[in-house]
Amino acid sequence: MKILLNLLISLILAGWMLAIAVISVQNATPVSLHFLAFQSIQIPMGLVLALCVSLGLIIVPILQPLWTLAASSRVDEEAEFFVDDQDF
Repeated sequence: MKILLNLLISLILAGWMLAIAVISVQNATPVSLHFLAFQSIQIPMGLVLALCVSLGLIIVPILQPLWTLAASSRVDEEAEFFVDDQDF
């Protein structure tokens, strides 16, 4: 089962990489990114897209343990809130 899961994940990543490669080749128009008073050099739109996807693939696994930690603490708080303290 684990081998099948690894194969599926690899196929999904390969499909995304292929899509990024095709989009990068078709979008060779240089763009300049603007943020507040800052401006980047002109780089191809496909490269900007590839960098954003790469950063997302790196940052999400790093932040995921923090999300699960925050979610588990919220579940504990809710469990304490709904304790039934009735005296019969």
